[in-house]
Amino acid sequence: VQLQASGGGLVQAGGSLRLSCAASGRTFSRDTMGWFRQAPGKEREFVAGISWSGGIISYADSVKGRFTISRDNAKTASYLQMNSLKPEDTAVYYCAVAPNTYRVRLSTGDYDYWGQGTQVTVSS
Repeated sequence: VQLQASGGGLVQAGGSLRLSCAASGRTFSRDTMGWFRQAPGKEREFVAGISWSGGIISYADSVKGRFTISRDNAKTASYLQMNSLKPEDTAVYYCAVAPNTYRVRLSTGDYDYWGQGTQVTVSS
C-alpha cells in the first residue's frame, strides 16, 4: 500500500491550499481516510477524517469551518481543502488510511498506512 501526499507549500495567513493524497495497493472502499499534522516539537495530531462512504466526517476543533475533507473512491484519493490558514496551521501534513473501519477514527494508532508527509508553512 502506498500513499502519496502532495499540495503543500508556503502561503500567507488567510490564504488557501489544497492537499491531495493518492492511494494505491488495495481497495479503499471500506477504509477511513484521514489527515494528520505534526508541528516541530509536537505530537502528531488528528486534523480530519472521512468514512468509506463519505457519510461520516470529523474535524479537529481547531480546523472546523476552515478545512474540508473529501474523497474520491474511484480515484482512491482524498483531499483536504484548507482555507483561512493561520500560522499555527504550520506543520507537516500526513494522509493515512484506517482499514476496514466504517466509522472515522481519531487516533494515530488506528491508522495502518501513512503517506510521506507534505510541508505546509503559513507566514504571518
